[in-house]
Amino acid sequence: MLLGRFLLKWTVLLFGLLPMLALSAWASQPEATFSAFKKLYEQELGSVTPCSTRSAERFTVCSASLRNEGNAPFILHHGKPTDNVAILFHGLSDSPYFLQAIAAVLYDNGFTVVVPLLPGHGLRQADADMQDSQLAQRWQQHVDKVLELAKPLGKKHFIGGFSTGGALAVDQYLDTPEGIDGLLLFSGALALSENAETMWKIWGIKTLAKWIDGDYQTHGPNPYKYPAVAGFAGLELMDIIDAIRTRLDDGARIQVPMFVAHSQADHTTPIRGVKSLLTHADATNTFFEIDEEYDLCHADLPLNRKLVADMHFNTSEVNAQERCAVPKANPLYRQMVFMLQAFINANTQNGATTLDNNRPRPYISYDDFNDAAK
Repeated sequence: MLLGRFLLKWTVLLFGLLPMLALSAWASQPEATFSAFKKLYEQELGSVTPCSTRSAERFTVCSASLRNEGNAPFILHHGKPTDNVAILFHGLSDSPYFLQAIAAVLYDNGFTVVVPLLPGHGLRQADADMQDSQLAQRWQQHVDKVLELAKPLGKKHFIGGFSTGGALAVDQYLDTPEGIDGLLLFSGALALSENAETMWKIWGIKTLAKWIDGDYQTHGPNPYKYPAVAGFAGLELMDIIDAIRTRLDDGARIQVPMFVAHSQADHTTPIRGVKSLLTHADATNTFFEIDEEYDLCHADLPLNRKLVADMHFNTSEVNAQERCAVPKANPLYRQMVFMLQAFINANTQNGATTLDNNRPRPYISYDDFNDAAK
């Protein structure tokens, strides 16, 4: 009798502890990833410093090497592993700032979102990086490392990004498709302008590009973007695009669902690149094609009005009459987000929960802010 009571008591105690132990284990997994994320940028940037602004939902790695904290890599998290994880890479000469709004949309839909900083970007001094003959390989290696450390954050992993970030995501999938459940491409750089692609074919062009780039300037009218794309870095990107085309021409297929958003008026990364990619895709994809009449510039596709306002772009340093010289919000940003959410609903089992929707958002759109104020 006493033995039975003893066993019953310990059984109840054990089952009471199991949820606590599970929560403790879940909590330790994100912390381990945060530590690895921080260490990765200690190695890349030389040192890291505490960020001046912090929030419970956002883990950011800051450094004195960066132009400002808006250029810093970050993770939006729910304090535990989630069903879905998104890893979003920024574009050439850009920074994680440009992906903040899209990252918040995914976060609000229950995702853990990782937004890394590619080597050579967001820096006070980037001349040596932007002339590094191994720059493309460093980007690819960085993608490998980030995807590896993001594995414990959730079950399904979607990778993608803006412009060059989209190209790196496709390159990664074609190289190692295992563990990748979907691709998210925003102005994906799967083609460059005809002039850029023709120049890339010229023998010795990279040496000439380094000479023309000279001392690379990192400071300009936009605090979150370099004032110009380094010619050499653009050629490195073209190497990646060419490698993607070669594998697709050799019969490689994209077998996971893709979300693709692109402007017909994009002169930097023409829409023909992603259209060609879609012909090599076997899953059900979502293509948000923005009509040419909107004249949406390449760099403006991921921007909502709040991102543009918070950018504090110095228009006095540019010719404001020149096309694409001044950042503008995507006029179809809301519609793009609606299509992204439809894609998420179609390709994930669990979206945002009531708990997640009631939590403070790490980043809200200008439109959401106005709606809430009404």
